Amino acid sequence: MMSVQYYEGIGRRKTSSARVRVTTGNGQYIINGKQAEAYFPRIGDMEKITAPLRAIEMEGRFDISVKVRGGGITGQSGAVCHGLARALVGMDPELRPVMRAGGFLTRDSRMKERKKPGLKRARKAPTYTKR
Repeated sequence: MMSVQYYEGIGRRKTSSARVRVTTGNGQYIINGKQAEAYFPRIGDMEKITAPLRAIEMEGRFDISVKVRGGGITGQSGAVCHGLARALVGMDPELRPVMRAGGFLTRDSRMKERKKPGLKRARKAPTYTKR
């Protein structure tokens, strides 16, 4: 039995975490068992997850398999982008400067701000009444 060579990267964004596996292939994206177009129907999310491959001009040369958990759609697409960039750098360390310049290797540290006591949400205060 022949073993398949793959490279793995873990990406995170907000509360989402994605485990991305990259193998040589013909450009298939499988996310949680579904085609990427079905999992991320918005065009912006699809552009986000394909951005690292577009940066190195290698679209359609790799099959991408992803297991992503937690968060919402935006967080998950950001986590997939981060994990894909890490997997590509693991495959070819010479891609690190290109990925770094594109901002794909930097973990986006922005998180949801906590709710404060006396406020309705993180920053929304109750309506002020003078009398």
